[in-house]
Amino acid sequence: MLWDQHACVELVEIADLSELHRYRPAGGGLVSLNVGYAPHGPAVTASLLAAFRAQVERIDGLALAAAVTDVDRIAAEGDTAVVFDLEDCAPLGGDLDAVGPLVSQGVRTLAPTYNVANRAGGGCLDAVDHGLTPWGRDLVRELNAHGAVPDGSHVGARTTLDMCAVSTGPVVFSHSNMRAVWDHPRNITDDQARAAADTGGVVGITGVGIFLGPNTPTLSAMTRHLEHAVEVVGIDHVGVSTDFSFDWRTFRAVLATSPDLYDASYTAWGPVEWMPPETFVDLGAHLRGHGWGDDDIAAVLGGNFRRVASESWHPSS
Repeated sequence: MLWDQHACVELVEIADLSELHRYRPAGGGLVSLNVGYAPHGPAVTASLLAAFRAQVERIDGLALAAAVTDVDRIAAEGDTAVVFDLEDCAPLGGDLDAVGPLVSQGVRTLAPTYNVANRAGGGCLDAVDHGLTPWGRDLVRELNAHGAVPDGSHVGARTTLDMCAVSTGPVVFSHSNMRAVWDHPRNITDDQARAAADTGGVVGITGVGIFLGPNTPTLSAMTRHLEHAVEVVGIDHVGVSTDFSFDWRTFRAVLATSPDLYDASYTAWGPVEWMPPETFVDLGAHLRGHGWGDDDIAAVLGGNFRRVASESWHPSS
């Protein structure tokens, strides 16, 4: 199966989720869809979750997944399983008791911060990262308790290392590339990757052009990051995600109007380019052409993130 650990649609209730059919040529898999980030409070995320869940239930070929067995069944039928994720703790509204209800609605990964510091810890664009706060440590523990996966993407380096030290389950970088291959502040160091792997987690190499290279959303660029990640942490700890913005026009506008969340590293190479699903679904064939074996391809395309889910998601959640 093709397991895309993070993708984005416009964060409005009427976003067209039939766009997720663009993954269907892969023959079945999972997409984790973002339902909130730093600007959003609890009410917005609750409304988005309700609207998106209702829409998934109406669209042929999409299905909500509450357990890994659901993902397996949906993917085997050639359809796309859908779960959700959050970038930043703002949608919790400062209430750790909000974690459980969000997980029950399908939120399966949560990144404590989005680029800049908040009450949980530091962001990847901060000049100084003081690490995970006491509240942030409690947040990681709460995620563990409810079967949600702590996510280090967009999070500051020291804060991610603290997350890995505190977590009793796998920590992932759902959509982060390797800084040793391309030196971008949104990319992670080899030490961060090793820390996540030590928890049993996975680094999800993503298809955003500015994180792959000088705005190069190509399979060749993605393969360079994949191969470096495998060299650093081993084949069992590397996965993929598009981080594709189906609302890319809107996101480009957000970049221009949100200097508090984004810096020049997002715009230095012109308008951001993304790897579309139509390219992403050919990744397996591309890797095979570069000498990868079938077992390694299967692990990276979905098997490793599936293992994290099987180790983390609670059957009752």
